[in-house]
Amino acid sequence: MQKKNENLLEKLVKRDYNNELEKILEKKTYSENVKSILLSILYKLEISYKDYKHIKKEVLKKEELIGNIIKVIKNNCDEIKLIKPNSKESEIIGNRTFLVEKKKKRIICYNVERKLLYCLAKICKKNKIIKDNYYIINKTLSNLINVGACINEVEPLRDFNGYSWTTIPKEIESITHNLIYQNLIFLVGNDFMNKWVYNKESIMDYMQIFKERLEKLYGKEMAKEIIKLLEEISVYIEMKFDRKAKEKMLNEKEKVEDELIKIQDSEKFVEKITEEKRIITEEIRLIDETINNKHLLEQEYERRNEELALEEKIFSMRILSKMMVEERNEKLQKLEKLNNMLNPQKFVKYKKELETKIKYLKFSDSNDIDKEIEELKLKIQKLFIKCFDIKIEKCNSKQEMIKLMYEFRYYLMIPYNNKNNILEEKNLQKEIEEEIKKVLEKAHKLKVIEEFSKQEEINYELLKVIFENRNLNIEDIEIKLIREREKEKNINKNNTENKNISKEEYYIQVFDGNGIGEKRKMKNSKIMNKKDLAIRFNVKVKPFC
Repeated sequence: MQKKNENLLEKLVKRDYNNELEKILEKKTYSENVKSILLSILYKLEISYKDYKHIKKEVLKKEELIGNIIKVIKNNCDEIKLIKPNSKESEIIGNRTFLVEKKKKRIICYNVERKLLYCLAKICKKNKIIKDNYYIINKTLSNLINVGACINEVEPLRDFNGYSWTTIPKEIESITHNLIYQNLIFLVGNDFMNKWVYNKESIMDYMQIFKERLEKLYGKEMAKEIIKLLEEISVYIEMKFDRKAKEKMLNEKEKVEDELIKIQDSEKFVEKITEEKRIITEEIRLIDETINNKHLLEQEYERRNEELALEEKIFSMRILSKMMVEERNEKLQKLEKLNNMLNPQKFVKYKKELETKIKYLKFSDSNDIDKEIEELKLKIQKLFIKCFDIKIEKCNSKQEMIKLMYEFRYYLMIPYNNKNNILEEKNLQKEIEEEIKKVLEKAHKLKVIEEFSKQEEINYELLKVIFENRNLNIEDIEIKLIREREKEKNINKNNTENKNISKEEYYIQVFDGNGIGEKRKMKNSKIMNKKDLAIRFNVKVKPFC
């Protein structure tokens, strides 16, 4: 009843997105070509949204999805330049397909709708969505989530056209980013991920909230493992896509390792800190003395300018005085940090921070980053399937079960690499088969689908087709079980042909809502007993009750 009321309300207050955008475009200095492509993107999103929502389930509301794009065009984008590949203009972006300059509020990209939509998604996002106290992860995981979110926002335009659902891996900016982000959507919900990505409350620790949400849904152990794998893969992905990242991490690792060695000998460590404190205290005294003595300040002014290049020279003693005050403040902060390190409790905390840093920095030792990513990606998928299993166990209604079946079918169709989707990934076949059986078993109990055979393997083979096709409505799928007799030659002991014998073979024909059928041979070729079957041969039946 609530859903009907929401649909009625949506019709009554239906927004004219096209008119909204046109009014905004009137005030922009975009070219007519840019205005035309933006209007086309909006039109196609409106057309595709219904199928997109029906297939994926975990999506933003239409008014939020399209409203966000209109808001970005209005507030975050003053200039859009569309260019052609291999043109002189394309030299601006080098070997990339787009350039997003957030500070200048400018987008330069190929004249491709999905590329422009990706840029619009990217230009409005904060670089860091994780607090700074999460060492390294604040950058690497922020980047992983942000890129995944941008790819996700292009999906309704990229994969849906108003009558079909098609995913082409080469059109996805990064298959790994997309896969991990889709995992997160189905683990904690699209609304949660959207709030995290667009978080405007700097005081909120979304990483902690994310951890608590995982614990509530899947338990503490599962949550701990998910976060561990997520952090690890984010660091490896960062090193893969940013060549300088690995070099920086190696240098940082060397410093942290040296520091850890030093603090092992507490006596020498205290001596070192005490000496550093003495030096800094003396430097602060000299700065105070210089600032408060005009003659000494003049000497410092001349000394510094003699050592500086022309473009770097200090223009006045007033500016020098200001610079030295800032230097003094920095030294005071360092002095406070050293004092804290001599505090036993603060020392333990400092040591723990170093150990946490080295845990992540050690990833930079890897000689095969791609291999590390593939191994982690596989572990994450196996863990995701276990989490999905928990969702199935908790499901108690027909409506929720149908939603889960759509979600699992969608998950299996996500590209795993450039060649296979998850359903086709050989390293996941065992887990996928077991999970489909669990889904079918629960769906039978909730009377969502019919049970076609008392033999589990045959029932599985007949009904797994629900998850192997891209039909928009899985409830419209029809299945026909076909039995055919095929003749084969029988070879006797003398290796000569004796006589032809007849062998029964079984086929499944799957029909979509339009009556178009695909015929395939059943792997399980056992002779089927009619008593074990709930369907007749050569008759189309619907699996859904």
